[in-house]
Amino acid sequence: MENKIKAQWSSIISYLKEKSGITGPAIRTFIEPLEIISYEDNAVTFKINKDTQGDCIDILKSRYDIHIKVAIEVVTEKEVDTKYVYEADTISTYIKEENLTDRYPYLKSGHSFDTFVISRSNSMAHAAAVAVAEAPTSQIYNPLFLYSNSGLGKTHLMHSIARHILEHHPELNVLYTTSEDFTNQVIEAIRTNKKKGDTAATTNLRKKFRNVDVLLIDDIQFIIGKESTQIEFFNTFEALYQANKQIVISSDKPPRDMDQLDERYRSRFNSGLPVDIQPPDYETSMAILKNYQENESVKLEDKILSYIATNIRSNIRDLEGAYKKVIFLSKLTHQEITLSLAEDALKDIIKPDAREISVDFIVQIVTDHFNLTEDAIVSKRRQNSVVVPRQICMYLCKELTDLSTTDIGEKLGKRDHSTVIHGYTKIKEKLKVDNSLQNTIDVLMKKLNP
Repeated sequence: MENKIKAQWSSIISYLKEKSGITGPAIRTFIEPLEIISYEDNAVTFKINKDTQGDCIDILKSRYDIHIKVAIEVVTEKEVDTKYVYEADTISTYIKEENLTDRYPYLKSGHSFDTFVISRSNSMAHAAAVAVAEAPTSQIYNPLFLYSNSGLGKTHLMHSIARHILEHHPELNVLYTTSEDFTNQVIEAIRTNKKKGDTAATTNLRKKFRNVDVLLIDDIQFIIGKESTQIEFFNTFEALYQANKQIVISSDKPPRDMDQLDERYRSRFNSGLPVDIQPPDYETSMAILKNYQENESVKLEDKILSYIATNIRSNIRDLEGAYKKVIFLSKLTHQEITLSLAEDALKDIIKPDAREISVDFIVQIVTDHFNLTEDAIVSKRRQNSVVVPRQICMYLCKELTDLSTTDIGEKLGKRDHSTVIHGYTKIKEKLKVDNSLQNTIDVLMKKLNP
């Protein structure tokens, strides 16, 4: 098949020129120079010459990949997958997936950027992680400091960064570890030193962690306060930082909230890019569940997924745990999976008497927050101090209830559905650029769904 595609590459290019709508310069720049280097497991691997094509993997994947696949299928009558690697990746040290997970067992989780569900709550963290992964020697964000509550995707992003660098920059030495593993290695080195009466074990430990190009350490909060481990880590951090090596750290809290953290390291952590991940909203929770069930043999109906997504917003692990619990109860009781069974399976997690999020409840929370009356929200007043809270009500009603825009408009002063759509869109667009508004929405979300 590889030879067949190579032999028909000119025909594939001709098809793209005639049928794809891609401009001539784009085809000449990004597609024609591609070199087919292998065909394996129904996937064609293309080599990119970085000198002539530039750093263009993301452009190829996002803009032209589907067109290339279609053209190959039309010309060769064979549906294929595609992979792209830079010329440096094709040397003998190029790490294939099966060897990758053997050498780096933590990657067996399957975590990658492709499987990470991007949303408003994590888009900044994702963008920063991708930037570091694509340019690990550029010092664009060093250190990158990811923080959030447990189960919101920090480890997923850490693994994704490591995977991307290992796949696309095999010449770099990448080391990922958890704080627990780091602590255990420090303890073992100290124990060995005492047993042998020398410091060789600590010397070897330092060589391991300091002779790297990229160090990723997960859950740093467990190191803080453990004197020997903390000193060893910060000396390692300083050595790598001064050598301009990339460092990625995750924690359950931002540097400013680490009471036992030395001020100079708090300053170091803040000097890179500290970025947080918030709990998922309804849409993100649904996307996570649908993404999760792609690899599950038993699928749940959308109304059951919606029930889980509506009532569980704490973290990704809880969402996946709820999914598994529904399946388990079905198998245990030999019952068909229904919404009623899901409610029964999750009754200890989702309280039946939890307050329903209604339009009236949303209006109550928003007016309390802005010190307004409920009459002001449903009135025709057009002062900015009322219009913005009213639009926030429209946004929250559309995000958190199943009501149509017509029903929402009816409950918010008998307004037309187009007014609700306008208000919702206005807030949604502002959220992309207005951090203050984002903070307000986050606070209101927590009040509505503690």
